[in-house]
Amino acid sequence: MKKGLVVFFVVVLLLAGWVFGSYNGVVAANENVNGKWSQVETQLQRRSDLIPNLVNTVKGYSAHESQVFTDVANARAKLAGAQNVSEAAQANGELSSALSRLLAISENYPQLKANTNFIQLQDELAGTENRLAVARKDYNDAAQAYNAKIKSFPTVLVARMMGFQERSYFKADPQAQRAPQVKF
Repeated sequence: MKKGLVVFFVVVLLLAGWVFGSYNGVVAANENVNGKWSQVETQLQRRSDLIPNLVNTVKGYSAHESQVFTDVANARAKLAGAQNVSEAAQANGELSSALSRLLAISENYPQLKANTNFIQLQDELAGTENRLAVARKDYNDAAQAYNAKIKSFPTVLVARMMGFQERSYFKADPQAQRAPQVKF
């Protein structure tokens, strides 16, 4: 009888250890995804902070391009109000489109292209775009690892019991699939 009771407790302890270990692994993966997403948000905020300076610099040279400025402001506000990854991805696409139109305006103003403030802001924005691309990749890698973990057997049993949900990927705007047309 004692031997059976000992075996039972050993099995229960092993099962409990496995459940706790699986739970802790999923929690760590989830927190990694949260941390990577915060890096994406940090770079989105940095870009959002640079945009007003860039817009104001361009405004001084091209006051008649008001629709582009409005589009940039609206897209920036939409990005700031995004509540989840898919909303942020969509708003990011709109902001990128508006920014490309804003930067295209600079081609029509040689004095603006030579302005040191504009050049510096453009360089900072380009650097931020690179950091943002890396942050998005890191987030998607972390989301992929987390999603694989919560779908893998036997961890899927613990993940479902504890209510862990699949995480969304930061996807490119569908318009990014088309190559931009450059017209002279």
